[in-house]
Amino acid sequence: MKLVILDWEGVVNRTVEGYVLRPEQFEPLPGSLEAIARLHHGGYCVAVATNQAALSRGLYDMAMLNASHHRMCRLVEAHGGRIGAIAICPHSPEQGCNCRKPQPGMLMELIDRFGAVPAQATVIGDRPADLLAGLAAGCRTWLVRTGHGQDTIDSGQLPAQVDVCADLAAAAQLLLVASTADHPTS
Repeated sequence: MKLVILDWEGVVNRTVEGYVLRPEQFEPLPGSLEAIARLHHGGYCVAVATNQAALSRGLYDMAMLNASHHRMCRLVEAHGGRIGAIAICPHSPEQGCNCRKPQPGMLMELIDRFGAVPAQATVIGDRPADLLAGLAAGCRTWLVRTGHGQDTIDSGQLPAQVDVCADLAAAAQLLLVASTADHPTS
């Protein structure tokens, strides 16, 4: 199983001040929906793993978060793609769970769900927590410069084992080229 796990905000959609509290605030980054569609058509299962502390803080409820994710999935489908699963951590950092990134719990849940091999799965994020979770799960881990990605680089929080791409479209292109090189057609 070829699995790509994406962070949500800053990778798929624009980072907003605070939280995406309503579906209409979900605004895809240029090229992100097309990139997910290309990955899907390239044989990848695309999943999303997202920290959502605003749930535990009462800023919105699960119905509103589901509506935002539903909007994202509809837009991805309109571009010919599919998101196989969305894993969320509803806890605040103070709750000390093992699912909240930088812990690998959400990623391991997705890896197990799809029967993927961690070393063959790819995690793409824009924040140090995404990167640390990907590395802790044993996945190939990439940073995109969108969202908080450039800030992560500038602040010196980029682990040496992490590759960097301009955005999700560039990451998808690299994955698809590598996949083709691994499995050439006859």
